Amino acid sequence: MNAQGIETPLNHTVSAQDQAVRTRTTPNGMAPGLTAPKNSLATAAMTLGIIGLCSSVVFIGGPLAVIGLILGIAALIAAKRTGVGRGKAVTAVVTSSLAIVVSGLVAVFMVWYANQTQECYQPDSFDQYTQCVREHLNGK
Repeated sequence: MNAQGIETPLNHTVSAQDQAVRTRTTPNGMAPGLTAPKNSLATAAMTLGIIGLCSSVVFIGGPLAVIGLILGIAALIAAKRTGVGRGKAVTAVVTSSLAIVVSGLVAVFMVWYANQTQECYQPDSFDQYTQCVREHLNGK
């Protein structure tokens, strides 16, 4: 029986065209109907890294980035073993690391700001608060 499901006599040789149909592959080297292996760990880590970087200024990004960094390192190890998802894993590690740094800088800034303006926390109005903050930050 040939590739089209038509029976051929036993003494009939397979044509070059039939052989080409049988051995056809897709551009990625896989047989038709098969999909390339994926590194879902790398995809999850990259997603967490990007979300962590975008939300690192509001402290949510820090914990997400830590999880993304751990998953990214695990994805790099898996990518070394399987050869799939290395780019996503590297992106995850880089974005997660940046998000951790940005979250740390925001935390340091917030502590510094709170320390500089701690006398202004009991104002009678918002105008008094802003005036007090300006005085403390300008060194008056």
